[in-house]
Amino acid sequence: MEPAPAPAPAPAPAPAPRQPGTKAAGTKAAGSWQWARTAGTQRALLDAARAVFVEQGFADASIAEVVRRADSSVGSLYHHFGGKSELFIALWQEHQAAHEEAASTAVAQAKRTGVTDPFELFSVGARAYLDGSWQRRDLVLLFFNGDGPPGFELMKRQRGHEWIVQNDTLLQLSENAFDRLYASILTSIIGEGAREVAAASTRRQANKIIDAVMEYVRRTMTDGPWKPPAAVRGK
Repeated sequence: MEPAPAPAPAPAPAPAPRQPGTKAAGTKAAGSWQWARTAGTQRALLDAARAVFVEQGFADASIAEVVRRADSSVGSLYHHFGGKSELFIALWQEHQAAHEEAASTAVAQAKRTGVTDPFELFSVGARAYLDGSWQRRDLVLLFFNGDGPPGFELMKRQRGHEWIVQNDTLLQLSENAFDRLYASILTSIIGEGAREVAAASTRRQANKIIDAVMEYVRRTMTDGPWKPPAAVRGK
């Protein structure tokens, strides 16, 4: 979805906020308080990091500025996330999870109303994905600009491949090169469309772009995946 050369191996996975522990001798109420406090600290750090990364980019962002805005400490940031790179990746994973949730929820709701056509379900999920790109447009542009920690481009490429596989399954395509290419093309249209949606200056313009992307998707899906002659298909 987001093809780009990978500069280095992906960092060791430590992006997700660490699960807080409770005191061994603590009561249930104390444990709940500890959880709320820790979750609040993590949220404050993520929100502050989002603002700083969006304003300054990854390379120029400083941990000191993140903890200042979060009203936290450097030690707390390292405790919960491990460092600046891991904090950036945690934001990206949270963003991807939001995309996943929006698309899955939209598809599930469509199925409950009786929609069964895989291409219609794909369109429903794609529109939800694009709508989320406007809602979190600052993050979309941040993650598209190429300024990230070592290995981040590789992670994006791997995630793009996962989206292709998911779309391939949703569209009920077969496991051949031609159908995989078809799923890749549709996924790429949505991915590039997301960047244009995020760059829109107003919600009205974003909606027009979303409609245009969905029209390109419709045209691409009109006749379904191309079926090569049997002689070519077997090669």
